[in-house]
Amino acid sequence: MYLTSETKKEIFKKYGNSEKNTGSAEAQIALFSLRINHLTEHLKSNKKDFATQRALINLVGKRRSLLNYLKNTNLEKYRALVSELNLRK
Repeated sequence: MYLTSETKKEIFKKYGNSEKNTGSAEAQIALFSLRINHLTEHLKSNKKDFATQRALINLVGKRRSLLNYLKNTNLEKYRALVSELNLRK
């Protein structure tokens, strides 16, 4: 499995400043980005998996709304996160 509890803890520690800070926008965006990258690779080999395609579109929308929230509240953190995760913006 690609998303273990250790992987989540590392992401939350790096972007949420602690393992228990799972609700911060930065940590959620980083977790969504990891999941989006995994689903994108899955869809490259399984082109007709429409359920996964729908899930990917939903995740991209959630990440987009969180990025908009972060941009409106803290522009410096937004710019740092976009550059660190290599997101197109």
